[in-house]
Amino acid sequence: MTPQLPDRRVVLTSAPNMRDLGGIPVSHGIVQPGLLYRSASLAKLDGSGEAAFTKLNITTVYDFRTAAERHGALDHVPEGTRIVWLDVVADAPNNVAASIPKLIADPAALESMLGAGRADEYLADANREFVSMPSARTAYRKFFLDLIDERRIGAGLFHCTTGKDRTGWAAISFLLLLGASEDDVRADYLETNTDLAPALQPMLDALEAKGVNIGLLQPILRVCDSYFDAALNEMRSKYGTIEGYARTGLGLTDAQIGALRVRFIHTPTTY
Repeated sequence: MTPQLPDRRVVLTSAPNMRDLGGIPVSHGIVQPGLLYRSASLAKLDGSGEAAFTKLNITTVYDFRTAAERHGALDHVPEGTRIVWLDVVADAPNNVAASIPKLIADPAALESMLGAGRADEYLADANREFVSMPSARTAYRKFFLDLIDERRIGAGLFHCTTGKDRTGWAAISFLLLLGASEDDVRADYLETNTDLAPALQPMLDALEAKGVNIGLLQPILRVCDSYFDAALNEMRSKYGTIEGYARTGLGLTDAQIGALRVRFIHTPTTY
């Protein structure tokens, strides 16, 4: 049975798939609300979206996209927002998770790459690479170190293009390191299917009207248990535990892991 997590959505038409990681149960408490958010691309953030960012005190944005994805689609955020670019798939720029915009624009490439049911295999491989590929480990190490930087103030937000794959592993590893249960982490991961679909439907309808086989696209615009399991199995195979991944894969110290927990875990006071 899927756990019932608190509703943490931030509904912005110009920044889909956005939600607070706060409120999820972890060891000795919950993730502190209002400190860390996840979303899809912020390239189309409009005036009301910028106002929401200001209200939420989001001062740092972590962009996991490639240079090609960012070209012509830089984040549109309130003035003064700090943007940290962390190219997770620099070592594999053709990683399918980073190729979604190109595939959408090129039906022939879409058919060649994802025909014959290959989408699920490619996405599972992509999620394994987020765990063990050198550029991914470098990017996520910098992400975690910046999260605990005492000089950083305000809330943070991390994203890729659709906010589901590279963003998904960032959320998975963050929540597991804080002590969230695997079931709760999986539930947050799968919530993307509910939160992202309404924003993508107009695009899919338009592509279908142009004759694009959207049946090939749909598998790469969702998340599923097999992608989640591929990432976790890679983590366990290479590092044993989430702490092993943090220490050996990312090079974080026990003190740094502890600092992450201190900063992001809220322990309710009992009287």
